[in-house]
Amino acid sequence: MKRCLVTGGAGFIGSHLCERLLREGYGVICMDNLVTGKSENIMHLIDNDNFVYIKHDVTKRIKLKGEVDYVLHFASLASPIDYKQYPIKTLKVGTLGTHNALGLANVKGAKFLFASTSEVYGDPEVNPQPESYWGRVNPIGIRSCYDESKRCGEALTMAYHRKHGVDTGIVRIFNTFGPKMRANDGRVIPTFITQALAGKPLTVFGNGKQTRSFCYVSDMVEGIWRLMHKEYHIPVNMGNPDEKTIIELAKIVLKLIKSDSKIIFKPLPEDDPKQRCPDISVAKKVLGWEPKISLNRGLKDTIKYFKGIEEK
Repeated sequence: MKRCLVTGGAGFIGSHLCERLLREGYGVICMDNLVTGKSENIMHLIDNDNFVYIKHDVTKRIKLKGEVDYVLHFASLASPIDYKQYPIKTLKVGTLGTHNALGLANVKGAKFLFASTSEVYGDPEVNPQPESYWGRVNPIGIRSCYDESKRCGEALTMAYHRKHGVDTGIVRIFNTFGPKMRANDGRVIPTFITQALAGKPLTVFGNGKQTRSFCYVSDMVEGIWRLMHKEYHIPVNMGNPDEKTIIELAKIVLKLIKSDSKIIFKPLPEDDPKQRCPDISVAKKVLGWEPKISLNRGLKDTIKYFKGIEEK
């Protein structure tokens, strides 16, 4: 049985990834310190003989007994609220945590996959963003603790590949959504859904014309699964190229929930990107991957999840 370490395995994408690996017959070691991960995301897996949970901060040295075939580094504080509240933790998990995870992969001879982000492109001057675009990031801005830690994580990953021959992969994750997101994590889809379900106004920052593209989590996990099994070392964008304005998203959420909530506007936060849309040509060519789940279908499942939380 292949054995995988998933750091951040109790987080949103990490927990879905753990489920997929178990379904595929892999042994899973889920590592998370639960700063932003939730034990509820993995409680249903605890009785699985092929699943082990270890509470550990990856910024400290990682020690594991036995063979490890894959190290999937998904530990991260990935929402604006998180990295504004924990800027140093955010920097450390993206740099020290990545270094420690790479060190383990090197020692174990494991494949290493780094969960990077579309935020490495900053507020882009190119749309959609291809992997060849180097980005436009403010290195000392309020978001820099996240943006720069991920850029550093990519550099560390490539350095371990070039210097030590570690079999590495880098996935640049664009906006992803679905069940298991935290209601209060500050990202736009859970914020809009929880506001609408509560009958509160939907908060739009700026004029609402800034764009995002939203990928449902099962599509994202499928792409990660394919990259995990592909020998391809430079970054790969993963996301849904169906670009929407924030105003469009707000109206779709209100329609699906059948809510009479109003839309209110607040000033745009510092360094908030005006555009975000992936060029997924590489993922299509190298992995044969593209998203299948429409925004409306994914939102229906996500709304159902948040309604379930409200009823508990």
